[in-house]
Amino acid sequence: MKRVILTATLLFTGCGVSNYSDYGIVEDNYEVRHHYKGTSKPYEIAGVRYYPKKSVPIGWTQRGISSWYGPNFHGKLTSNGEVYNMYAMTAAHKTLPLGTIVKVKNLKNGRSVIVRINDRGPFVKGRIIDLSYAAGKKLGLNISGTAPVEIRVIGFKGKNYVKGFMIQVGAFKNRKGAEKISKYYKNLGYNTEIISLNGLNKVFISGFNSYNEAKEFRENHNLKGFIVGE
Repeated sequence: MKRVILTATLLFTGCGVSNYSDYGIVEDNYEVRHHYKGTSKPYEIAGVRYYPKKSVPIGWTQRGISSWYGPNFHGKLTSNGEVYNMYAMTAAHKTLPLGTIVKVKNLKNGRSVIVRINDRGPFVKGRIIDLSYAAGKKLGLNISGTAPVEIRVIGFKGKNYVKGFMIQVGAFKNRKGAEKISKYYKNLGYNTEIISLNGLNKVFISGFNSYNEAKEFRENHNLKGFIVGE
């Protein structure tokens, strides 16, 4: 069995090329991976500095090569502090906000998968996303190793927008109307709140840390509502 091991020091770990007979697959996407806690701080890998995005619009797309990572990282911490589960539908991206939901389409076979970004990587030139084993298998990467893909942002979920300022996205006299629009935005992955005031049930996307963050998000997503907050 041929093995190739990458080693590094300090904040770097190596991901080897190994034939995992227990899984019946070959993992060939070795890389140097950097795990750190935090969602948007700039970081540096192998002399290259990366600047994570604070927000991206629904529909944002990117094309490039996808790879996958599995047993060598199963059970270890991801960049957002979660324990990596190779059987969960997650992925690593160098700059998308952690918690972003993306649809990944294999441009060779047309297969698609939806994953949540919870890690940073891949740091191999030309690769734009590193899928979990389960997600990669759905696209056929457990056989090909890598493939050209298109990724599209379809929503957000997690701890990116969790307190502070809010954007109003609706106001209804009927509570059921407010609940319907709130559910719509929740299904996209947003945190929402319904506040009843002066006979109206107002619906907000909540959790922005500053007015400017909420304003940037509102502009990027073509929202027209008022911004409120402390």
